[in-house]
Amino acid sequence: MELIRTHQLSKNYQGKAAVKALDLNITQGSFVAYLGTNGAGKSTTIKMLVGLLKPSSGQIKKKPDLKIGVVFQDSILDGELTVIENLKNRAALYKNLDHNWFDKVIALTQLEDILHQKYSSLSGGQRRRVDIARSLIHQPDLLFLDEPTTGLDVQTRKLIWNLIHQLRLEQGLTIFLTTHYLEEAETADQIYIIDKGSILAQGSAQEIIEGYSQNQLLFKVTNPEAFLLKEPRVSETEEGLLIEGLAAQETIVFLSQYQEEITQFEYKKGGLSHAFLAITGREISS
Repeated sequence: MELIRTHQLSKNYQGKAAVKALDLNITQGSFVAYLGTNGAGKSTTIKMLVGLLKPSSGQIKKKPDLKIGVVFQDSILDGELTVIENLKNRAALYKNLDHNWFDKVIALTQLEDILHQKYSSLSGGQRRRVDIARSLIHQPDLLFLDEPTTGLDVQTRKLIWNLIHQLRLEQGLTIFLTTHYLEEAETADQIYIIDKGSILAQGSAQEIIEGYSQNQLLFKVTNPEAFLLKEPRVSETEEGLLIEGLAAQETIVFLSQYQEEITQFEYKKGGLSHAFLAITGREISS
């Protein structure tokens, strides 16, 4: 079932296009990753999809009575209030709230031990869990996560993602994610790669990787000049010699064939980071 579909969605600021003719489709229960460098148009897109920003042109079609939750990069909670005070203030905005669900959200996000602490006193990971809890109070169908783990350490990022995956499995929650950490998008059902406001590529994570990324074998030999003459598939880089596109078994054969000449090597399996670079010409953090 479609939750949101856009047609030629665009946004201009002072005559300059921030988002250009986007065709997006978010289906129920899916995990959608929306990837781009800073300034690519990701936050602008989310603001239009959730109704905070009016499009310059195009259409947004939403499922009737669609409930949306949003976790922004910057929190909108009151630092001087406790966690429970912030959550109760948010809950008061909704009619016919299921109080059993309110208690379950607190349990799901593991907030029991910090309910009476001021929001401003919490660590980055604790704040993010509270932000997610705040976004879930009204039982949304679709959750927008705008850079949810930026600035968090690796262990805390893992905890946050364990929570998100649990919500998907147990609650059937649909996720729309923007992130600079491409490994977080590797299980996405649908990926959109956006650059300068336009979608350059789309498909499942596996389709993006297979379509735009290549395995790389970086190696050094005793006589690079002579090796380049006899192996036209190989190119020279600052780090050594490079051959791309070899499958794992082909790499084993290649290394075996030249084992007496190769002094060291590194095999890099193609992934989203390689695909993103191939599509946009830039690293995602640039």
